[in-house]
Amino acid sequence: MSETVQSAGPLAGLTVLDLSRVLAGPWSSQMLGDLGANVIKVEQPGQGDDTRRWGPPFLEDGSNDAAYYLCTNRNKQSIAINMAEPEGAALIRKLAAQADIVLENFRVGGLVKYGLDYDSLRAICPDVIYCSITGFGQDGPYKDRGGYDFLIQGMSGLMSVTGHPDGEPGGGPTKVGVPISDLVTGLYATISILAALNHRNATGEGQYIDCALLDGQVALLVNQASNYLNGGMIPRRLGNAHPNTVPYQDFSCADGDVLVALGNDRQFRAFCALIGRDDLAGDPRFASNGGRSTHRGVLIPAMQETIAAWQSADLITAMEKAKLPGGKVNEIPEILADPQIAHRGLVHDMQRSDGTPVKVIGFPGKLSRTPATYRKAPPRCGEDTAAVLGEALGLDEAEIARLMAAGIIADSL
Repeated sequence: MSETVQSAGPLAGLTVLDLSRVLAGPWSSQMLGDLGANVIKVEQPGQGDDTRRWGPPFLEDGSNDAAYYLCTNRNKQSIAINMAEPEGAALIRKLAAQADIVLENFRVGGLVKYGLDYDSLRAICPDVIYCSITGFGQDGPYKDRGGYDFLIQGMSGLMSVTGHPDGEPGGGPTKVGVPISDLVTGLYATISILAALNHRNATGEGQYIDCALLDGQVALLVNQASNYLNGGMIPRRLGNAHPNTVPYQDFSCADGDVLVALGNDRQFRAFCALIGRDDLAGDPRFASNGGRSTHRGVLIPAMQETIAAWQSADLITAMEKAKLPGGKVNEIPEILADPQIAHRGLVHDMQRSDGTPVKVIGFPGKLSRTPATYRKAPPRCGEDTAAVLGEALGLDEAEIARLMAAGIIADSL
């Protein structure tokens, strides 16, 4: 493999036409861009992606783009085209004819009137890989509903197992602190696109991919769903405790909380020895994980009483020496300044086209031969319109000026 290909990324040479906005779609296209694909993000003139306004905080660089937008739009070129105008839709179709992948998250059937649906684009580009992301999928009784992360977290059952139990202070269903339903659907979309690319490489065939937020989040119920499907156990909220593994939760020390995550019987016995509670390790009720889970109502209070006398740093240090999994609950500034994160190079400094600095969280996979690259900071809306239309479609300056004057396209907001 040449050094050129290595530096460009494993998806170098592929073009993604990104018609999506907000998070699930842009999250997927950003990953494809990190891995080397050329991503062209199509935005609405005068408005752009909704997340550009989802603040504060905002960048103070004239664009007033929100920090939210910055987290999911690097390694993309932004072009502003009004697809509601026939000339605008025609320009997008010409770009789609040159693309390997088209990604969109409009409502079901929403792109048919613009000739930008899968059937229309397949007619001009038979090997295109076309991925649609919606709340509930392209069929079924909910297909015409709008889908938002918070709604999906509740409908999927996720919130029924997240938060403190009913009857406890703060009890009740709780959403996850990040838009997990959007993010996991973006991941599934990327995985599906890569699978479709491999199929196309083998057969020459493109295909249609239908990804739904609800489907993705239900798939992410993993052990909780399996507990019900295969054991008849209806999962409930347990706070920070685990439904299957005990002890696997937070404990209060004299000066703060620690996380204790013991995954097997050996680790449990070693932890009991560490805190001076061999009596717990020797109790036949707690000898196996199944017994500890059944009798957690007795075991956990006994552990809480002993752990409460420890200083958190002392307990974490002792667990590290004993090679037992434990740690603290970090706040966001703490983890982003953590030496492990610094060593792994996860935070990257980038510059927008005008020199404005932007920090981003990088792609977490470490590819030894074709690593992710950080080539272009999240762009202003439409800043690449003229360049892309000139290079990709051969439009000259006069034609670009005419289209701008007619409101068909726009440059930077």
